[in-house]
Amino acid sequence: MVRVKRGNVARNRRKKILKLAKGFRGGTSKLFRQARQSVLQALRHMYVDRRDRKGDFRELWIVRINAGLEAHGVSYSRFIGDMKKKEIGLNRKTLSELAVRQPDTFSKVVQLVTTQG
Repeated sequence: MVRVKRGNVARNRRKKILKLAKGFRGGTSKLFRQARQSVLQALRHMYVDRRDRKGDFRELWIVRINAGLEAHGVSYSRFIGDMKKKEIGLNRKTLSELAVRQPDTFSKVVQLVTTQG
């Protein structure tokens, strides 16, 4: 049986992991076994946190809208429900920007949504 020399393949595989582990503390940046575990964990956290960030922003937008609605004496849930009934298609990101940066426009939107008719 012919012997397979895979020095380049193994070295390149290790170098790739150690390059990703650059900046980690202690042996996790220098020792391959520890680095591989840390890199896999870090990549998993990156993937999950990218998805979590979307929920974090949605929470922030809801808090901002709710703060803007307190001045008008309207609850957030009733406001969103009325928006859906009247088929007004503004999303939470836009509403929060209006509430923070353009309170006059936001109050007009609130009046439009809350008026019976």
